[in-house]
Amino acid sequence: MTDSAIQRRAAERHITPHAGRHLRQAIARARARRRSPGPSRRPSLGERLADAVAATVGSWRFIVVQSLLLGSWIVGNALVGRDAWDPYPFILLNLLLSFQAAYTAPIIMMSQNRSADLDRDRATADYQVNIRAEAEIALLHEKVDLMRERQLEELIGLLKTTLQRLEAQENKGTTP
Repeated sequence: MTDSAIQRRAAERHITPHAGRHLRQAIARARARRRSPGPSRRPSLGERLADAVAATVGSWRFIVVQSLLLGSWIVGNALVGRDAWDPYPFILLNLLLSFQAAYTAPIIMMSQNRSADLDRDRATADYQVNIRAEAEIALLHEKVDLMRERQLEELIGLLKTTLQRLEAQENKGTTP
């Protein structure tokens, strides 16, 4: 396929030079990404710790264990009465839970931000793959269209020669 044929087809399909450049850049990025061994940056200690805390705090095991501990704390203090280490209204328990919430919430947010970054990178990679697939499909359409044009031209040529032969035979039959 010649460059002029591609440009003519692009003009017929209203493909702008900017779109063609964008497709070429996306293909180049996809090729470079394929050649690279993958993400070379290993998560830092803080990121791994944040992921571990989020995985632990977000589990049913944690919820059950914490519920049992809270229930034991409340029952133990309620049974002892006024001489308990944390009598009703359980101010020390409130302080411990506030302390836990104050540290766990930002740690969970760090883990979620890291997950969001990974998801964004994956979405970008998926988008680039889709752009490349779109470019490949457009190229295949071009090739199929050119093949059809050649076949049509070939068929038209065969029909013309057939018509010429028929006309020649008719002329031979009519001239004595």
